[in-house]
Amino acid sequence: MYDVNWTTIQSWDYENWNSTRHHEKLNVLDCDVREFDKQWYQSTIVSQEDWVCSKDMYQTNTFALNRIGEVIGTFFFGQLGDRFGRKIIFYVSVSSIVLGRVAMMFTTSHFTWFSIVSVFGSFCAISLFQSPFIIAMEISKPDDRANVAIIQNLAWTLGLCILPFIYWIVGDWFSFFVITSLPLLIFIFIPTYMIESPRWLANRGKLDKAAHYLNRIAKINKKSIHLTEKGLRTLIPNDEPEKIYGMLSLFSGFRLAKNTTILIICWMICTLAYFTLILYISQADGNPFLNFFIQSAIEAPAFFLGTYMANTLGRRWTNSFSFILASLFCIPTIILANYVEWEYIATCSVIVVKFWLAITFFVINLQAMETYPTCLRQTGLSIGTIGSNIIGILGPYIVYLGTKYDSRYPIMILFALCLIGSIAGLFLPETLYQKLPDSMAEARMFGADQKFWSLPKRSKESAEKEKNHNITADELERLNPLL
Repeated sequence: MYDVNWTTIQSWDYENWNSTRHHEKLNVLDCDVREFDKQWYQSTIVSQEDWVCSKDMYQTNTFALNRIGEVIGTFFFGQLGDRFGRKIIFYVSVSSIVLGRVAMMFTTSHFTWFSIVSVFGSFCAISLFQSPFIIAMEISKPDDRANVAIIQNLAWTLGLCILPFIYWIVGDWFSFFVITSLPLLIFIFIPTYMIESPRWLANRGKLDKAAHYLNRIAKINKKSIHLTEKGLRTLIPNDEPEKIYGMLSLFSGFRLAKNTTILIICWMICTLAYFTLILYISQADGNPFLNFFIQSAIEAPAFFLGTYMANTLGRRWTNSFSFILASLFCIPTIILANYVEWEYIATCSVIVVKFWLAITFFVINLQAMETYPTCLRQTGLSIGTIGSNIIGILGPYIVYLGTKYDSRYPIMILFALCLIGSIAGLFLPETLYQKLPDSMAEARMFGADQKFWSLPKRSKESAEKEKNHNITADELERLNPLL
């Protein structure tokens, strides 16, 4: 603070006084006495460790470090998921996150160590929910994949909605960390309910285990069939594992490289916009817990609408339309953001922007899942996450532009990004009603026979099966996900 006798100042003209010609002649003192507003937060890491004044960038840097950790972890664990299986990576992810967050709780007084364990604790943040999601998608028929995706996304939204109320009730950050970290260990103690993907097992030539899990699924679904390794071998012409070269394989062939590049672009734009809005809205006036709840709850209807649109218009058009509508609703916020009397309308517009971005987030995940082949599905999801997290590091700094210079700057940037996303998304293949590609050859040709100006249509055979609801055991065996 400036070395001024503040008691002698009779009136305060901030705009005119706070200029170079006035304060350049004043000495600057360290602000070593401060009082924290405890209206909403009784205890935070910021208030406990004095992350203010010269340390005011620690918060922003911590957010960036978490994104860096996710990038590094996703690079390794995404590829390991395709190499060693989705199930084992899920359990490794649970253990890594719990250990990392516990370590964070006891290193806050040493920012260097806190930064290191923050990176470690975020290594598996993506693979934690990515692995079970992939398993669920790989055992679902084409018509149900969007419904599977909405279950996971609704669970995500429910968690976000509960999160602020936990902090509101407990009041301090340490208890909050305990309550939100340790329950993950529950999954380690209920391994019976976690299966490996039969599609992945068959792709890796492990037909005995694939048959085992398919029989478990059939039993739960009350289907009177019994698959064996020998029976599966007759259904699969070549059970030798396909040679792949990690993420580089995603760029082998023009069409696969194009799809990968566009998915990364869409993912980067969506993630940067999504997390920037979370931080932007969190700084709004009023009760921060209710603000966070409202912006999280808006995702639930977004996912329902997104599922309907994705199953009706298709994934491609839903992606593009949502980006366009998100950019259009940025305009009222840009116009009204600096007018106090219109602040309520500007805030509502931002929430609507997040509504449409939630739909794009939902659809992009679905498109990526359905575009990449089985042998590289988790790697494909991971490379998109890596790209989005790299650019997501810019999120807190974009918000910082708004608080430091002009509150409209973040929304202006999001407006331009969403327009770019709406155009890029149009050049992805339509995945609705399409069989998931299993091999690299199928992935390189995926979408080659599709027309640009078209809506997806269900095949006659699939429609007839759904109409009759009469699938025999032999047909079930022939139509199982391995095919």
